[in-house]
Amino acid sequence: MALRNILTQEEPRLLKHSRMVTDFNERLHILLDDMRETLIHAGGVGLAAPQVGVLRRAVLVLETNVPEGEDEYIIELVNPEIVEADGEQFGPEGCLSVPDVYGMVRRPEHVRVRAQDRYGKPFEVEGVGLTARAFCHEIDHLEGKLFLSVAERILDPEELAEPEEEAADTEETD
Repeated sequence: MALRNILTQEEPRLLKHSRMVTDFNERLHILLDDMRETLIHAGGVGLAAPQVGVLRRAVLVLETNVPEGEDEYIIELVNPEIVEADGEQFGPEGCLSVPDVYGMVRRPEHVRVRAQDRYGKPFEVEGVGLTARAFCHEIDHLEGKLFLSVAERILDPEELAEPEEEAADTEETD
């Protein structure tokens, strides 16, 4: 496994449509393994192949909705497509390819995704909350879309600091 460079928003490849994966071979497995290491190292919630310069339909998403005491885990999705979406969430969203920028984005609260695993076997997975947001965000990358294009507004640095300051104020009074 190896760390790969994460492309940033200036890179034109991030705005291109990714091609379907048709060969479920060692090359794909190396890509997914490298993406896993890169995602963990970067501390993100998701990563799409175009973000590491590969225009193929493959994404990783960290499942954060786990029972207390269990570890979060990474879901590999090859050729993913959203087949069901409902509810709504509106909140801040960021991206490893757009460092230090956050915007307010509206996403479904729940999604069901149909995909293939690294061996080509089809499966479906559901996500709620942050996981649903990450599924949508990463699948957008496969279409050449950055979250900036769906953000209703970009947050300024003071807005990002406010919740942290409020939490610190609350801690002081407890």
